[in-house]
Parts: sequence; structure tokens; C-alpha cells
Amino acid sequence: MMNSTKYRVGYFPVSKDYNKWVNKDHIEKAPVWCSVDMRDGNQSLIIPMSLEEKLEYYTVLLEVGFKEIEVGFPAASETEYEFLRTLIDNNMIPEDVTVQVLTQCREHIIRKTFDACKGAPSAIIHFYNSVSVAQREQVFKKSKEEIKQIAVDGAKLVKKLASEYEGNFRFEYSPESFTGTEPEYALEVCNAVLDVLEPSVDNNVIINLPVTVEMSLPHVYASQVEYMSENLKYREHVTLSLHPHNDRGTGVADTELALLAGADRVEGTLFGNGERTGNVDIITLAMNMYSHGVDPKLDLSNMPYLVEKYEKCTRMHVYERAPYAGALVFAAFSGSHQDAIAKGMKYRNKNDLHEWTVPYIPIDPKDIGRTYDADVIRVNSQSGKGGIGYLLEQTYGYNLPPKMREHFSYLCKDISDHEHKELKADEVLDIFRENYLNVDCDIRVTDFEFMRENDAVKIDITFEKDGVETEMEAEGNGSLSAVNNALKAYTGEEYTLQVFSQHSMQGRGSQSVAASYIGLERENGEMYWGAGTDTDVIKASTNALLSAFRNMKKGEK
Repeated sequence: MMNSTKYRVGYFPVSKDYNKWVNKDHIEKAPVWCSVDMRDGNQSLIIPMSLEEKLEYYTVLLEVGFKEIEVGFPAASETEYEFLRTLIDNNMIPEDVTVQVLTQCREHIIRKTFDACKGAPSAIIHFYNSVSVAQREQVFKKSKEEIKQIAVDGAKLVKKLASEYEGNFRFEYSPESFTGTEPEYALEVCNAVLDVLEPSVDNNVIINLPVTVEMSLPHVYASQVEYMSENLKYREHVTLSLHPHNDRGTGVADTELALLAGADRVEGTLFGNGERTGNVDIITLAMNMYSHGVDPKLDLSNMPYLVEKYEKCTRMHVYERAPYAGALVFAAFSGSHQDAIAKGMKYRNKNDLHEWTVPYIPIDPKDIGRTYDADVIRVNSQSGKGGIGYLLEQTYGYNLPPKMREHFSYLCKDISDHEHKELKADEVLDIFRENYLNVDCDIRVTDFEFMRENDAVKIDITFEKDGVETEMEAEGNGSLSAVNNALKAYTGEEYTLQVFSQHSMQGRGSQSVAASYIGLERENGEMYWGAGTDTDVIKASTNALLSAFRNMKKGEK
């Protein structure tokens, strides 16, 4: 049985004076991004990446545009040590990219870390120790002064070794478990570290504030970050960094509010892979900024490629509903949603809009390599006429009359419901062809000739049925009217040609093809539909008429 009394608030809010971030409406520029996929992401995998997989994934991170990449904990893993040496020895670190390595504040680990980094053109030595109440009391059993001294001693050693080893080094310090630490004590430790490292114009230092475990609502973390930002020493020469995890499911919110509160940099992973519920998802953060008109400084224009590479190298799966990247995030199955999207897209095209305002779709899927036909309008038993008609029009060029769209949509929905499956675009086309387009009728037109007399059009037409040809004469106020009157006279059927529309399917072949749609109405109000195509407009409309006639006779059996 659940018992909430065993839990208590384990975080430490700061003064309400540190809430100036609430007056900001949006993030104005992209932070410095640091991918920790090769460290936090890799260590959380059931089967960590091999050297070859890490090299492949590293290439993807470079393609995306990361300028800082944490490549591992080289003192803790031979594979990670070998990976870093491979990058350095084979000149695989671009001039504008800095690799980052993680190390605890322990002398032998720090020394081995520098061994791994020897000769690095640009490297961040990221050292840390845990400072939270729980860790001090339960794990280390040390006082505040003793814990602070661990951080200070680590800072002294990395500074000393940086001057002795070949390479170009920067420093980053993390008070691990920051969210479970008294803010004033975290500040005291960080400032003590900064006093040793002496940040300057030429010596920028990173102070990283990890949400090692999410403990609070996002606004509490934001105020803690603002408190640190306003009270850190050497602030103009310090990059204030974030490293949120996602235990409460609010890692993105933590990060966004903390950026409003003064943070400059974010450590996270593609698609949020990491320990427990994961690290903060950089894809979501960057695309959220993009959707507000802010350049995230990362190239996410081929999201399917990134998903493919991520799933291949990590053996993880991107959830279908993951923001922006999931297979179904742009999919609209609901009829009302489909109708609004279809109308929004037509409005956008008609008015030649640059600004994206389409209902239900927060960004243009094409911006990240997705397509409208496969990703936006999806057809199942919940779909509506607007979406199904839009899919047929956008993908294959058939622009059905409104009432015909409705009839067609019910047919598609019935098939989807009966077969318990989603219908793909090509299956929707097959249904249209099978039931409406140039369908076989037991009556064929083998020949016709038109003559115009005054305001009337006369026709000599030959029908064929069961191998027997019959010549007929008729007239009407137009070519189609004349063909229709001849068909009625030939069959003796009574109906009204209620709907006719036609359009050119430009660009869908070497010749311009006409598409015609016809609706026939019986006296009882029942409508029957047909469609026809041909390079000859008269033949296209005749094909549509015979298709509708065939459906009328079939529907009455």
C-alpha cells in the first residue's frame, strides 16, 4: 500500500528575491550546447557502445553542430580511454570543437585523465564531487569543510597538471547533487574552487549545476540558478552551465526556466537518453527554441536520419510520441484535426505565407525532413473527409468535390475499422481507384461525334454491351449533358446528374491529364459517385459518368 508520509521535501528553496526570471517571456538566444551522449548516454545503455559505434555516433554529433562533446570518463573505462586517444592521435577533433572528459576529485583518477588528454587540441577537464546533505551524511560521512576541501584540492591538482601536460585545457567544476544541497553552501564551494582556478578573460571557467536527481518543481531550480548566477565570483569570466536529469519528467522545463534565470550552457543528450528517466533532451530544447523563431545553432534538418543513427548505435528506441522526433508527433487521425490542418495548409498556400500558423502542427514538418503525406494526415477509423481528401489531393493530385470526399471518407473509415489497421497513402489511392476511378462498367462508349446547332450540342454515340453495339442520338446544353441524355435514353434509367467537376492534373506526366468527378442522384436522394481520367476532357468526363452509373446500378442490387 502506498504511504506518502515516508517522503519529505529534500530541496532548499532560495529567497523570493531571486525570481526576476519570471518577467521574461522567452529564451532569446541558444545556449552553448554540450552533448553528453558519449558519457551519460553511453553509461545508461544495457550494452554500451563499442569503439566503432562511438566513432560513428561522434560523427553524427559533429554533423549536428555540437562544439562541445563530453567523450567519456577515460580513467574509469579502457574503451573510453581508447576512444579519446583515437580522436586525438588521428586528428579527429575539428579546430572549432572541444572534447570534454569527466573525472572525480580523486588524485589518481585526475592524473590518468590528463594522461588520456595529452596532446588534445582543446579539452575541458570536468571534475566534480558530491556536496548534497544526503551524500555528506550517508556516503562520505564528512563535514561541510571536509567536502569543500575535496573540491578545492581537485581544483589545485587540475590547475597544476594543466600546466605540465601538452594540450589546451579549460576547467569545469560540478557540485554534484546540487539540487539536494543548501544553495549557500553550494555557492561557498563553487566560489572556493573559482578562487583556485582564477577565471579571467583568457581563462573562462565553467560552473555546472547538475540536477543529478530532480527534486523540485522547475521554478525552484530556476530561482536557485538565479541565486548562483548573481552571487558567483568572477561571474563575467564564468560560464554557468546546466546538467538536468528527468526524474520528475520536467527536465526540459527545468532547463528552459533556468536559461531565463541566467544560465549560459546546457549539457544534455539527443532524445534524452541517460540514467533512470534520462538526461534533458536537447532535441526538444532546441526545437522548442526554433518554434519560437530562435536559431538553436544545431542542424536538426534531417530528423529521420538522426533517429536512425541513434537507434542503430544505442539500440534504444525513440518513442513514437517523443516531441518533434517521434514517428507519430505530426500525425492527425482525428477527423476534425485533419480538416483544420487541410484548410490551414490551403490557406497558407493561397496567401503565400512565410509565417507558419497551421492549426495543430507547431512547426513545418518539412523543416526537419518529414513529409506531409506520410507524417501529417494519417487514415484510420477516426479520420474525416477533410484529411482523407487532403491526402489524396496532396499526394496524388485528385481534388474530389466536397460531397464525394465525404462518401469516400466513410468508405475508407469502414475499411480501416473492419481490418483494424491504419491505411497508408497508397492504400487510400487503391481504394479510390477500385471504387470510383475509371471503373469497369458493362456499358462502353466505342464512338461518338458532336455537332453544335444554335445553343444545343447534338451527339451521335455508339454504346456497346455484351458485344452488341447500339447507335444513339441525343442533345444537351453541353457535351457532357448530351452524353448523359444519350445514356439515359439507351438504358431507360431515371436519375439526375447533380454534381460535375473537373481539373487538370498538371505535372503528373508528359501530357496534361484531365480528372473528372460526377455525382448521380436518384429520386430518393441517394447519391452515387464516379471519377474518370484521360488526356481528352470529354473522355475523362464520360469515364466518370460511366463509373458513377456503374456504382448506381451496383448499389441498388
